[in-house]
Amino acid sequence: MSASQVPPVTAIGTPRITAGFDEYGRLDLIAHQEVHGGFAALSSGELIGLADRIELRGRGGAGFPFARKVRAVLDSCRRQELPPVIVVNATEGEPPSWKDKAVLTRGPHLILDGAALAAAALDAEEIVIGIADDGIGQSSITAALAERRMPCPTRIVTVPHRFISGEGGALVRGINGEAHIPPGRKVRSSDNGVMGLPTLLSNAETYSQLAIAARLGPWEYNAVGIPEEPGTVMLTVGGSATNPAVVEAPTGTPLMDVLNMCGADIGPGLLVGGYHGKWITAEAAQTVTISRKGFAAVGGTLGAGMLIPIGSKTCPLGEVSQVVQYLAGESAGQCGPCRLGLPDLARAVTLVSLGGNAVENVRQAAGVVKGRGACSHPDGTARFALSALEVFAKDVEAHTNGEGCGKSVRGILPLPYTAEQGARRLAVDWSRCDGHGLCSAVAPEIIRLDANGFPAFPQTPLPPWLENGARKAVNVCPALALRLTEAATK
Repeated sequence: MSASQVPPVTAIGTPRITAGFDEYGRLDLIAHQEVHGGFAALSSGELIGLADRIELRGRGGAGFPFARKVRAVLDSCRRQELPPVIVVNATEGEPPSWKDKAVLTRGPHLILDGAALAAAALDAEEIVIGIADDGIGQSSITAALAERRMPCPTRIVTVPHRFISGEGGALVRGINGEAHIPPGRKVRSSDNGVMGLPTLLSNAETYSQLAIAARLGPWEYNAVGIPEEPGTVMLTVGGSATNPAVVEAPTGTPLMDVLNMCGADIGPGLLVGGYHGKWITAEAAQTVTISRKGFAAVGGTLGAGMLIPIGSKTCPLGEVSQVVQYLAGESAGQCGPCRLGLPDLARAVTLVSLGGNAVENVRQAAGVVKGRGACSHPDGTARFALSALEVFAKDVEAHTNGEGCGKSVRGILPLPYTAEQGARRLAVDWSRCDGHGLCSAVAPEIIRLDANGFPAFPQTPLPPWLENGARKAVNVCPALALRLTEAATK
C-alpha cells in the first residue's frame, strides 16, 4: 500500500485542517508554517480551557470530551506523582476510513503540533505516534519528525492493520510490547497506560483540531459550524460514490451536500459512523445535517466520520453478511460474547442473506452479545447488524420469501482480505455439480440450496472461524465440484 491509495481530499467552505493541500500536495515544515503560521505554548489550565470552549471531542468514534481526558490525566499524575505520556492514535484500522491517513500523509505537522501542545502543557515524558503497518503515512510522519524539534522524546510505533488494533486499550498494549488486542478488562489509560504511566490518548484528527484552535483562538474557531458543535469535521465518503473522497466540512452542513459532491447513489440506505455505526434510510439522509446531534436525530451516529452509501446495484444483505463475518473474525477471542456470540450473529445474518428465515436468530444473537464484552466490539457489531435489518426490511422480506433481490454482491463495503494474507473462499465447478446437497447439510451456516437445489453461498473470503466447516463441505462433495480457492485481492 502507498500514499497514492488515499482518496482525493476536498473541503466545503474554507479549509482548515486541509488548508494548503491543493497547493502543496504534502506540506513540509516550511509550507506548513507558511499556511498555518505559528502558535504559542499553553499551560495545562489554558489547554483545558481551550478544549472546553471549543467543545473539542475525540474524532476517533467515541466522541469523548478532550478536556475531561486532560483533567483525568492531570489528576492521575498528581495522585501517583508520575509524568504522563501523550499517544496519537493514527492507526485507522477500519477498512472504510481514510480521513486520518489523509492528514498523516499530507499534513503531518498539524498532528505533531497538537501532540506537542499537549506534551508541553502536561510536561510529558514522551510522545508516541501509533500508525498501522500498511505503510500508509509512515514515511510522511517520519520525515516530519526529522524536520522539527519536539518538546520531549517522540517515537513511532507500528501496529497490525486490523480493526481492533486501533482500539485505545489495544494500542496501549501494543506500544507496551504486548498483544495488539484490547485488555480483557476495563482499563483507564489515564491511570495506567504506556509504561504504566498516566496516558493522554486521542486520535490524529483530534490533535489536528487542537492545533488549529491554538492558532485561531476559541472565538474564531467557533465562528464556523454550529454553536453546540463548532468547527469542522473530517469525513470519509466511499461506498457507491463515483467520486470517493475525504471531505472537510463545517458542522451543520447538510449531509446531501457532501454526498452530492461525491456523486453518491444512496440506494436503500446509508451507513454512518463505520462498521460500528448504524444504517439510516435514504429518506432520513435527506434531512440530516453533519453533527453528532444531526445524526442522532435520525437514529444514526457520526462516529469516526464514515459515510458509506450502499447504492442500488448491489445486494445489501450480502454486503452486510460479508462485513459481519469479517467483524466476527476480528474478535480478540478473549471473552465469550466475542469468541462465541459474534460467530453466531454472523451465521444468522448469513442465513438471512441466503434466504433463510433467521431474522429472529439475528435479534437473539445480537441480544446475547450486547453490553457483555470487554470492549465495544460486540456492541458495535450488533448495532451494525440490527440497524441493517430495519433499513433493508424490504430486502429481508424478498430474501426470506425465496425471491431474493436479484443482485450480486459487488463489494461496496470494503474488506481488507487479500490473497497474501491467505484468505480463502468457496468455489463451485458447475460442470461437475449435480446438486446432491450434502455440502449444505454439513455446513448450513455457509451454504444453502437455491430453488433448483444447487449450492448458494456468499462470494466473500471466509473468516478463519468458517474455514473448518467449508473444508468439511468440500470433503463430502461426491462430485468433487466444491473446492476452496485463494481469495482474490480486492
